[in-house]
Amino acid sequence: MTNPVTPILDRIQSPADMKTLSDRDLRKLADEVRAETISAVSVTGGHLGAGLGVVELTVALHAVFDTPKDKIIWDVSHQCYPHKILTGRRDRIRTLRMKDGLSGFTKRSESPYDPFGAAHSSTSISAALGFAVARDLGGDSGDAIAVIGDGSMSAGMAYEAMNNAGHLGKRLIVILNDNEMSIAPPVGAMSSYLSRLYAGEPFQELKAAAKGAVSLLPEPFREGARRAKDMVKHMTVGGTLFEELGFSYLGPIDGHDMEQLLQVLRTVKDRATGPIMIHAITKKGKGYGPAEKARDRGHATGKFNVVTGEQKSAPSNAPSYTSVFADTLLKYAALDPKICAVTAAMPDGTGLNKFMERYASRCFDVGIAEQHAVTFSAGLAAGGMKPFCALYSTFLQRGYDQVVHDVAIQRLPVRFAIDRAGLVGADGATHAGAFDIAFMANLPGMVVMAAADEAELVRMVATAAAYDDGPIAFRFPRGEGVGVEMPAEPELLEIGNGRMIREGKRVAILSFGTRLQEVEAAAEALSAKGITPTIADARFAKPLDREMILKLAADHEALICIEEGAVGGFGSHVAQLLADEGVFDRGLKFRSMVLPDTFIDQSSPRDMYDMAGLNAEDIEKKVLEVLGVAVLGKRA
Repeated sequence: MTNPVTPILDRIQSPADMKTLSDRDLRKLADEVRAETISAVSVTGGHLGAGLGVVELTVALHAVFDTPKDKIIWDVSHQCYPHKILTGRRDRIRTLRMKDGLSGFTKRSESPYDPFGAAHSSTSISAALGFAVARDLGGDSGDAIAVIGDGSMSAGMAYEAMNNAGHLGKRLIVILNDNEMSIAPPVGAMSSYLSRLYAGEPFQELKAAAKGAVSLLPEPFREGARRAKDMVKHMTVGGTLFEELGFSYLGPIDGHDMEQLLQVLRTVKDRATGPIMIHAITKKGKGYGPAEKARDRGHATGKFNVVTGEQKSAPSNAPSYTSVFADTLLKYAALDPKICAVTAAMPDGTGLNKFMERYASRCFDVGIAEQHAVTFSAGLAAGGMKPFCALYSTFLQRGYDQVVHDVAIQRLPVRFAIDRAGLVGADGATHAGAFDIAFMANLPGMVVMAAADEAELVRMVATAAAYDDGPIAFRFPRGEGVGVEMPAEPELLEIGNGRMIREGKRVAILSFGTRLQEVEAAAEALSAKGITPTIADARFAKPLDREMILKLAADHEALICIEEGAVGGFGSHVAQLLADEGVFDRGLKFRSMVLPDTFIDQSSPRDMYDMAGLNAEDIEKKVLEVLGVAVLGKRA
């Protein structure tokens, strides 16, 4: 498709070029940035809706403030594509989320206009306060502006930051990008009035003006305006709360009205002294019909047709691991009324939307609040229920103290369904499930499983549902399974028992998780060289199958462990067992293949595992190396 016509945007190489534009031209620029964003994401896929909702805000911020000296910190940064277009990266915008291309998130190493990297929620206010204090202590000069969505306000960290900011009283600007409220008519009336006041009155009178404005509005608008001012998603305290925390609260304003945005931002830039909260109402997916009409407002899309909005997806050969988990859980929930499910703002991502539709009273979306999700699950378990706490691996990291303190120490039977295990592709390092094996297997009494394929995942869900002796976790990757036959009546796994896949000689490969397919491919290649490895699927990282592992060690000259996780996980536990049993004293050759000690940037999962050295070719090479065959080959 042809790229959109963008005469004003074509003149913008950096935000400095925006300083000469009239307010009218800035309005036109916003329209062009929106068109360019839609065009770029149609080619790359990515997070569309969030960016479209902040186009006007992005243009206004860069027009009013002096970036990069002034620092704009985008919370989560799903919404940063328009920002990237305006900050010297337009020529690469169609490489978003691709290998060697632009990150889908803000990234310090990518641009000086990205002062703080993000991809998880609710970090922006803390970071912005850090910049503000650093400025006042003689560090980098300039304003700190945090842009945070209403969804991110459900995480406690945002309130911890605001509480501290209010206490310190530093000049700090927080923009609440509120895209959940449907109060458009009153917002328009209210915000138009307030923006005029803000532009013309002394700054210290702003709060008084805001409070008095409601009474001057026509009667039909009053209640809506009051609601707009006093409500944030899931709360009825709004501006009052912010003021109690020490913030001056301005709003709500129309986040798509360029004139209002410019007036308010210019006033705040000129007059703000302490922490200030600007409440902007926006519409996720704004300006693109298919996104506005979508249930998730175009949150995350594949490549799509710009005209129709139709997404292009590759044909699936097998069900996704996520759908297998969700369907299996649904089956067991029908049999056991004590089974319930908890997710943190990801009912679709974790597949629990199906559970929510059928068993609404037993499914809980707690918002972006992983700490709460874990402890809430612990309370459910202590109360006699069988909770499945379904979180992405990287999001579970946020609830780790709760996993230790509230679940593991009390041996509560919380079932952790850990999605997006291993390397996930386009989201890159921030979403790589690299550490959960290590941080879960460290905990006494925690059972840790990893499915080698979708049939094994079914068995693990069944096993977790039946397990009441303490916490249990199972991990599975993003994407589709391998197409194996699914068990109609899955047998329960014996806790701590692995399985033998094939018997061989000289070298044993012990796999944990979905690298098993790559191990089997490596074994086929090795058989052509006259080497037939023994292959075993560990199934459990905690407790280990001691008997199987020690037998593998006794019957082979070499043992290689492989996992989709960082050092300190499954392989480390196996090494500890072998060391404790004195196996190394008898000359066993041992290797552990893990993710490298680095963060791997976005690419396809296949490419990322190539970089990690965990594909079939790498496993084959490791076997040859440990047996000395590769060395002999080189000598020959």
